[in-house]
Amino acid sequence: MTVLLTADWTPFGKDDYFRKFEVYNMEWSDIDLNTLSLTSTSFGGPVAVIRDRNKFVKVQGSGKPIITIYTTSGVYISSFNWSSGQIVRLGWTSSLDLLCIMEDGHVLMYDIFSNYRHTFSMGQEAIDTKVIDAKVFYTAQSTGIAVLTAAHRIFLINSVNEPKVRRLPEIPGVHNASVCWEVMCEDRHSKVLFARGKDLYSLNEAEQNAVVLDVDLGDDVYMIKAMAVSYDFKLLAIFTDRGKLWIGKSDLSKCFRLYDVRNTLIPVQLVWCGNDAVIINWGMILEVIGLKEECIKYHYDESVFLVQEVDCVRAITLQSMDIIQKVPQVVRDIFRISGTAPGSFLLEASKQFKKKNHRSNEYLHIVKPKLFLAVQQCVEAAGHEFNTETQKMLIRAAQFGKIYLDDCSPENYVTMCRVLRCINAVRSPKIGIPITHTQLYTLTVQGLMKLLMIRHHHFLALDLAAFLKMPESSNVIRLHWACYKVKHSNRNKDQVAKEIAEKLGFNKGVSYTEIAKKAADCGKTELAIKIIEYEPLANLQVPLLLRLGEDRTALVKAIESGNTDLVYTVLSHMRENIPLGKFQMEIRGFPLAQALYLKYCRLHNKDTLKDVYTQEDDHKSQAVCYIRESLDPKNSGMREASLVAAQESYKKAKLDLHASFCEEQLKLLKYQRSLEEKFKRDFVGKSLHATVKLLLSAQEVKLADKLRTEYKVPDRRYWWLRVQVLGELGDWFELEKFSKSKKSYIGYEPFLDICLKYGNRYEAQKYLPRVREELKVKYLVKLGMMEEAAQAAFDQKDREALKYVESKCDPDLLEKVGSFLRQLPK
Repeated sequence: MTVLLTADWTPFGKDDYFRKFEVYNMEWSDIDLNTLSLTSTSFGGPVAVIRDRNKFVKVQGSGKPIITIYTTSGVYISSFNWSSGQIVRLGWTSSLDLLCIMEDGHVLMYDIFSNYRHTFSMGQEAIDTKVIDAKVFYTAQSTGIAVLTAAHRIFLINSVNEPKVRRLPEIPGVHNASVCWEVMCEDRHSKVLFARGKDLYSLNEAEQNAVVLDVDLGDDVYMIKAMAVSYDFKLLAIFTDRGKLWIGKSDLSKCFRLYDVRNTLIPVQLVWCGNDAVIINWGMILEVIGLKEECIKYHYDESVFLVQEVDCVRAITLQSMDIIQKVPQVVRDIFRISGTAPGSFLLEASKQFKKKNHRSNEYLHIVKPKLFLAVQQCVEAAGHEFNTETQKMLIRAAQFGKIYLDDCSPENYVTMCRVLRCINAVRSPKIGIPITHTQLYTLTVQGLMKLLMIRHHHFLALDLAAFLKMPESSNVIRLHWACYKVKHSNRNKDQVAKEIAEKLGFNKGVSYTEIAKKAADCGKTELAIKIIEYEPLANLQVPLLLRLGEDRTALVKAIESGNTDLVYTVLSHMRENIPLGKFQMEIRGFPLAQALYLKYCRLHNKDTLKDVYTQEDDHKSQAVCYIRESLDPKNSGMREASLVAAQESYKKAKLDLHASFCEEQLKLLKYQRSLEEKFKRDFVGKSLHATVKLLLSAQEVKLADKLRTEYKVPDRRYWWLRVQVLGELGDWFELEKFSKSKKSYIGYEPFLDICLKYGNRYEAQKYLPRVREELKVKYLVKLGMMEEAAQAAFDQKDREALKYVESKCDPDLLEKVGSFLRQLPK
């Protein structure tokens, strides 16, 4: 069995091996790779096929090129006729959009199903001088493009999503020599290695001039014909016309190997196989050259196209798709002949156990000290295998070993089983993504889900997300499916909306707003309105309804939500976009909306508020508006007019009492103006209370009495005012005189309080005999007459009053107060 597993292995140096194994029998037909140009991308990306313009081909029909897109297994995806100009290079973005880089400097972008996306240019200078070559490169964040013009100027963009063109430094020298170049990415910026003849330059957008690089390629006279950069941009391969291959670090600081391939032809392709070897494609021969002394060849019966991957190379022919890679160390240790790795012994023990052979125990005894490592090796090796039977064999061995471990966590084992089921599913020829475990680690499971969604394998992606217990990814997949359904479905809008709602339900992670926006962007407004009805969050639902022109529906939803901010948002939108009269008629049917609108007008637009009240014949509210205007200090010149208008409005509303109040206020206003002219003081706008107080402060008692009589000011209020004003003036004689004028309507405590307020204890004592008995103790304490207060409380037999005195008195009086308390009954 082990011999069969290693049958496709080829020794590569002392301890390493390379292997080439078939993954797919290609399902395409009528394909001639000798006359076609193929373009693919990493992570098992699709293949774009177009007629090679550099080769003579017998053309039938219109003669326009056809771009056809297949999966890696050769399953047809889509195609379209090309009629937009001369293509210099095809390429793929990381999100599987096809880039068609044209000779006139424009880049057309299509999705994997041949739907046109958009066009952008590489700058005016590239348009003017003609593009002769282009490169598509990948960064951690996005996909970039670099173009070479006929003037040997290079223009570069780091992201096709934000195509900002950067011009690289000019290359010195003549422009008629042959060139080759590669793009490298370092620390979020890109640079170009450019070779012309034997000269090698580094072009960096941060530098003004090209930097000449020194590299020893083994000959004095040579021309650089091809270069290749590893996937991580750390390694570089350079091929010369003398047949020399230089392999080293991309910064040229170290050369690993200078190899003579003994062939001066220009390679069809020069690619890296992971970071382990360089592969030269000579057409039907692949030469694998290692970093040390290794070299092997693979022979084909037909033309081969290579696709560089993270850890391997995909070799595509008319008949098959192979993977060429260095055998992973853990796989090599387990399966190689006479292997002594713990995983190798565990695998053998598992096989013998299955055969019910006693030798199983012997192998288990050998591996016992390193059993945990053996289990881990078998689990890891299973991830690197494509054959499902080999995967099962290794997983069974790991399971067998776990039985004999007391504290072995099953997490890695369970995770690997799940991952294997997922990658086996996407490796199916129908799906055609031959991803390796290493590539999956680089891409991430979420990235794999994204690729499946882009290819419209939504249900497979959903099954994988559920199997891997990734609810967040499930929501993203459902959302992507719904947006796709909205865009491409031609069925009845009600049926589409219902189907989407049935599939998605009311899941927190799925926003119907995003789906409705997609429908609106596609011009399907009615479908968008149907879908947005399923959105449970009003703050997401309402803005989109407004965008779709459904103002009334948006208002209803905002009111139902109880969110006044949303209601205000709708009202503001409606007020700006429809005539005022129609707007006011619209909101009449919504009492809450109208109330909020009136509140807004009351604060910000009083003229509109009056118009609304006039339209509604709400005379009472009109009157209130006029009264507020009359009280506004900014409208001092319009007070009388506002009050007259308010009086008229109250009369129309048949509120005669309110109208009389307005009339009295008008009389007061006129009287205040006369007082203002007479005393040259501010009276206008004051209240009746304040006006009387001002007159008393000016010692115009007769005028104050007249105003008091005319407006029927209550006696208690008037007495309070007189006491307060006399206290403020310090007219203690007049205060005493006033207290004796007649019986006080407010008692005599206020007289005593006002004297104490302004610090006149002597005057305050005059009013003490006239204080009510129940308050006498309190005011004796206020005057500081503690002994008299204690005696008064004792005479009244009031224990609570005595306790109050006790809390306020000096320590010298405490004994006497305590004696009084003991004499009173409890």
